[in-house]
Amino acid sequence: MSREGSREELIRRAVTDRLCAWYGLDPGEITDDRPFAELGLTSRDAVRLAGELGELTGEALPATLLWDAPDLRRLTAAPAQPENGTSPDPGAAPESGAPRTTGALPQPGALPGSGPGIRAAPPVAVIGIGCRLPGGVYGPTAFWQLLSEGRDAVSTVPDGRWDPFLPAGGTAPAEVSPYGAFLDDVTAFDAEFFGISAHEADLMDPQQRLLLEVAREGLDHAALPAPELAGSRTGVFIGISGNEYARLTTADLDAVDAWTPPGAALSIAANRLSYALDLRGPSLAVDTACSSSLVAVHNAVGSLANGESDTALAGGVNLLLSPALTLSFQRAGALAADGRCKTFDAAADGMVRGEGCAVVVLKRLAD
Repeated sequence: MSREGSREELIRRAVTDRLCAWYGLDPGEITDDRPFAELGLTSRDAVRLAGELGELTGEALPATLLWDAPDLRRLTAAPAQPENGTSPDPGAAPESGAPRTTGALPQPGALPGSGPGIRAAPPVAVIGIGCRLPGGVYGPTAFWQLLSEGRDAVSTVPDGRWDPFLPAGGTAPAEVSPYGAFLDDVTAFDAEFFGISAHEADLMDPQQRLLLEVAREGLDHAALPAPELAGSRTGVFIGISGNEYARLTTADLDAVDAWTPPGAALSIAANRLSYALDLRGPSLAVDTACSSSLVAVHNAVGSLANGESDTALAGGVNLLLSPALTLSFQRAGALAADGRCKTFDAAADGMVRGEGCAVVVLKRLAD
């Protein structure tokens, strides 16, 4: 048997043995064209298996191996990788049809996709910060104190938090993880301060309420009076992904009114802030899942760079109002059993969910 044939059989046998041992499968269920995900392979185990295959073959296999080759046929057909501890010769001639690479590292300050004709973004200054975070954090000073003291802000779900989403007298499934980084209070809101009626405030997603308060706190931290921004080219860029509150406000169709849709829409999280402060710059909500706030800041910096905005409010908000998504992650094997992330640790067994809100006030450094 050829060396390549030996490698193929080695990988096939190792994968089959692992999937059978981990998930109680019969070898006959593991066919060449059946996706590993369909067989029950979790993301955590996919990374673990990729590492084991690397040790078995002596090759430097990427952690993403089983996403790049998601079934046995593609996995066994994948070309062999460089041996562990070696790297390809950057000056070697590429295989037919493959692009030549120099192996040169990007220069400091270079941006992905940058090249001739693309201007580098001008320096941006953070002139104000507002935040509400787990661990009783109200503002950047308290956040710094929590970090400097090395405190753990993970706790268990607050009493009554999930009750509105459960059947009357019901309880959450016993398997759902109780752990999370929770805010102390997600219901308090000074509606009158923002000129919002009590009825409209009741229909507003608590994430929208939180954003209004935290954005205002960010402006106060920047010593930038909110009324002075009225009519200005100030952009609002908000990362937001969940809309669990809409399940409550739309459950009774007889109670739905004109305030229900804006109270539930993710877009309004940003637009309401622009409206409340009479801001005339771009106003958009960004949903890219876990990277939503990062992408919101990226868009804010771009808006300042191209002159769309002179000031930008950028940030994000996330609240864990319902047990549904937590339960989904639990059943997918994505949550750590003890509610603790163990990044870069061999004992890592998942993540823990968290909530909070933060807004930064940005301006071009030259301004």
